[in-house]
Order: sequence, then C-alpha cells, then structure tokens
Amino acid sequence: MNTIHLTLLDWVVTIFYLVAIAAIGVMAGRRVKDTDSYFLGKRSFNKWLMIGQAFGTGTHAEMPVSLAGAVYTIGVSGIWYQWKNLFATPFYWLFAPMFRRMRRTTTGEIFEDRYGPWLGAIYTVFALGFFTINTASMLKGAGKVISQATGGDVPVNEIVIGMTVVFILYSFIGGLMAAAWTDFVQGGLIIVLSFLLIPLGWSGVGGLSGMRHVLEPSRFSLATPSGIGPWFIFMLTLNGLIGIMAQPHILAATGTGKDEYACRTGFMYGTYLKRFCTIGWVMVGLMVSAMAARGVPLHDPEDAFGYACRQLLFPGGVGLLVASVLAANMAACSAFMVNSGALFTRNFYRRYLVRNAADSHYLLVGRLSGLGVTMLGVLYSIFLIKRVLYSFLLTETMATYVGISLLGGIIWKRANRWGAIASLAVSMAVNFGMYRLRGERLDHWDPAVFGASLAAGVAALVIVSLLTRPEPAEAVEAFAENLQTPITPGPGSRLLIPDLLHLQRPFLANYRIDLTGLATGSLLALVMVAAVWLLLQL
Repeated sequence: MNTIHLTLLDWVVTIFYLVAIAAIGVMAGRRVKDTDSYFLGKRSFNKWLMIGQAFGTGTHAEMPVSLAGAVYTIGVSGIWYQWKNLFATPFYWLFAPMFRRMRRTTTGEIFEDRYGPWLGAIYTVFALGFFTINTASMLKGAGKVISQATGGDVPVNEIVIGMTVVFILYSFIGGLMAAAWTDFVQGGLIIVLSFLLIPLGWSGVGGLSGMRHVLEPSRFSLATPSGIGPWFIFMLTLNGLIGIMAQPHILAATGTGKDEYACRTGFMYGTYLKRFCTIGWVMVGLMVSAMAARGVPLHDPEDAFGYACRQLLFPGGVGLLVASVLAANMAACSAFMVNSGALFTRNFYRRYLVRNAADSHYLLVGRLSGLGVTMLGVLYSIFLIKRVLYSFLLTETMATYVGISLLGGIIWKRANRWGAIASLAVSMAVNFGMYRLRGERLDHWDPAVFGASLAAGVAALVIVSLLTRPEPAEAVEAFAENLQTPITPGPGSRLLIPDLLHLQRPFLANYRIDLTGLATGSLLALVMVAAVWLLLQL
C-alpha cells in the first residue's frame, strides 16, 4: 500500500466542502438579530435538528483519534473509553426536559438559581476552562488525523490554526442557529468518516479471521482483566451519568427544542447515533493493529487513525476524509464558541461589569468573548496537550465533580451552597492529590482514584449541607416548581429525577413518559452491545 498525498481532486473536495458549509452557516446566521437567537436559536429547533445538533456537538474529531489509538494499544475493550456513557445514555431521556424546564440560557444561571451568585461565578470559571481544554483537544485530534492522512507534509499546529479560522467565520456571524444547521448537514460526513476506511482495508488484513491470526485473542474481548473490566466500565458510566449534567454545552444542545419531546428525542437518539459510529472507529483501530503486526509498529498510538487514512484512501478520498474530520471538528467547536460567549456575557460581564446595556451590546460581547475563549483553546492545543485521550477524560471528570452539586441540588432540597462548594473542593483535592502522590500526570484517569474522589465529594455535599444553614425556602421551592412545570402540560408530565426522594402516586401515570423512554433507551444499549459481541464472534 502506497503513501497517498493530497491530489488536485482532494483539494477540490476539501475546498468545496469549506465553501459550502461556510455558506450554510452564514445563511442560517442571517436570522440572528438578538442574544436569544445567537445563544439559543430562540428554542425553536424540531426533533431532527435536535438530533443533528446533539450528534454533531457530541462527536468530535479527537474521538476517532483517541479511540483508534486505545484499540490499537489494548484491543476492542478500548471501546469503553467512548462507550463509558453507553449505559448512561437512556437517562438522557430523563435529563433533557429538565434543561428545558429550567428556562435558562446557561448552566451558570442554573447554579445561581439553586445556590446563589457565587456558585454561578465558580461554575463560570470551570465552564470556560472546560471549553478551552475541550476545544484544544478537538483541534489537536483533528490536526493529528489530517497531518497523518497527508503524509505528514502539513504540521499539526498549522492545521489547527487553519481549521480555527474557518469555523470562527460562520460561528461569529450566526451563533447557535448557524451551529445547529451546520451540525445537521455535517452529520452525514461524520458518519462517512466513521465507516469509510473499513471496506477499503478489510480485505488487506484478511477480515476478522486474518486479524485473529496475527493478534492476541484478548484484543477481541469486550472486557478483559488486562484491559478494561466491569469495575472500570462501571466507574466510567458513573463519570458520564453525573458529569453530563454539568457539561456547559449540554443546556444549549438539549434544551433548545421547540417542545420537550424534541429535546428528549434529540438528546437520546442523537447520542446513540454517536455510539453507533464508535463501532467504526474500533474496527479501524483493530485493522491498524493487524497492519502494524505485519510491519513497523507506530511510535504514537494516536497516529493509528491517520495512518489508516494515509495507507488506504484513494485520490479524492483523502479530500473527503479531510472534509469529514473538519465536519466533526467544526460542528462541536462552533457550538463551544457560542456557548462560551453566552457564559461569559450572561454570568460575568452583564452581572459584574455592565448591567443595563442594550441587547445589541451584549450580542457583540458574546461574539467577542467566544472568540477569545477559542483563541485560548488554540494556544492550549499547540503548547500543552500531550495525549488527546487524557485531556478528553480530564474535562469530563472535572464536570462530574461539578455535577455532584447540580444533580444533588435537583434531587435533594436540603443541599446548600456550602455543601456544593465543599463537594467540589474535596473531590478535586482528592483527585489531583492522589495523582500527585503517585507521580502521575494530573490529566491521568484511574477508576480507583475517580471512585474515591466521587465518594468524598458526595459525602462532603451531604455532611456540610446538614451542618450549615439551608438555602432560602422560597428559592428552593421556585427551583423545584420550575422542574415540575412542563412547557406543554399533559398526562405523565412529572419528572422522575426531581421526585426521586418523594415519588408521587399513581407511579405509572405520573412518570409514564419518563419510564417508557428509559426502557426503550436501555433496550437500545443492550442491543448495541450484543451486536458488537456477535460481530466479534464471526
């Protein structure tokens, strides 16, 4: 197999994609006249647009890079680095309407409603750091793939800078409206990216039988003692289940539907579409393992996906690959740029600096601050990221420690601001302190360390809340009432999670919609695991 570089056809495909997607974003952005349109798209998205937005925002270019690298290193069990949230995904059906009913623009405002302005400020600092690190991870991951696919002729950091210029163009103009429409269009290209390489390399490695001939049997196990076992998977599931609540882009990605059904459908099914694409990334990692076993091992496992692209793609196909990587990258980065601008503007600038300006002023500040956070992400990507996978897990784990107080405040009315601060401080201190004592990087992830940190954070929330003054009853009741007041009233409109400690009767009538979706989502998760297991038995 020969090394393939960008041909004229590849350049044509890539440039056509860039021009087309920028045009779509700019056209969608022409409808943006105020902050409500820019930050939330006027909460008018239908279920298909919500599915595309959830899929595009949640699927990043660093994911095939990090997952193919993990599978290259330890085998199929590496799938749980991405499937860590698989068994949490059915609960997304329950989470989505909560974000819609909170009726807020940013998660920072939700923390203010529940715990007061200081917690909103603390969350804003965390969220801006989250956006910076995750943007950097996405840019670095996409840069690695494209650099490898083009034979290393274009350095990773130059690719990072070039991509940033493109998605800033339509995000700055169109906000979430442009991001949602480009997410929807780019979803098809992301699916192409996930499965394009498999038929091209399948015969070259002899299919599954050929790969079994050159690789150890343990590499074909979904959970192995030497790789990722049930304990690891359970801890990753907890990480995703709690952390998803506090990830700062989730409110915009799930709470902007025109009704609660659109929010539920978009969040759960859009995320399951991402889980499906994960199977393609695993197969690529396995194929590269087999190719390396017959040749020269890779120096950096995270070069696996790019190596497959370089070795297998045809003229024009490399251009399609580059366009697909850009699609995955820009879909999420554009949403992050808009969300970070909303956070800075509403939770810091308008509260502490300029309180009574015109809406057009805040719209400009939102655009400029989102641009600033994106630039910080570029610098972080160029100078600080060592492993894309570890940076990705770091931000999700930090979100879990923040999510302790958010989920706790939804379920338990006695939770207060002092308990929330204590839970964050204690969980972070235990997490980073243990890694420091073990002499490991602070962006490392270990299930035992995570479990100890999570337990310490939950204990701190409960103990400190019970020992200190409760939140004002009026604020807590208003927060709880919003959660149980649907946008469109109807039977079965109560939500299960806010009622978890005081379930209402009749149980099935009150929580019918929640329970039906939860059961359907759980069945989908089991079917997906069974399908991969059956595939590996062929």
